[in-house]
Amino acid sequence: MTGRRPERLAEQIKEEVSSIIAGELDDPRVGFVTVIETKVSPDLKYAKIFVSVMGEDHQIAESMKALDHASGFIRHRLGSVLRIKRAPELRFIYDDTERTAARIEELLSEEVQRAKDDDAES
Repeated sequence: MTGRRPERLAEQIKEEVSSIIAGELDDPRVGFVTVIETKVSPDLKYAKIFVSVMGEDHQIAESMKALDHASGFIRHRLGSVLRIKRAPELRFIYDDTERTAARIEELLSEEVQRAKDDDAES
């Protein structure tokens, strides 16, 4: 299946999964989770959901376990909300782009400060 349907469905899934996680998931292990991106296979059978999780490493791991555990529930809700015959199989993937960007920003700030200190000493 080609065309824009996988892209449109991916955007709908992104919005709905965000809503389901925020409003319907009662698992305390799920922390502050943000759905970053969703990619749907061309045959619409599989969806990769990229998420960002705020917290320490152990909190991130717990949130990912909880999302994997809840994937059946989320898939069922998606099927009824999107009114599609067969909801895609969901796979949650941790996206650490924000964490990496924050670390790079921190390193750059340190380097700028070091350069200012070196200039002041000269």
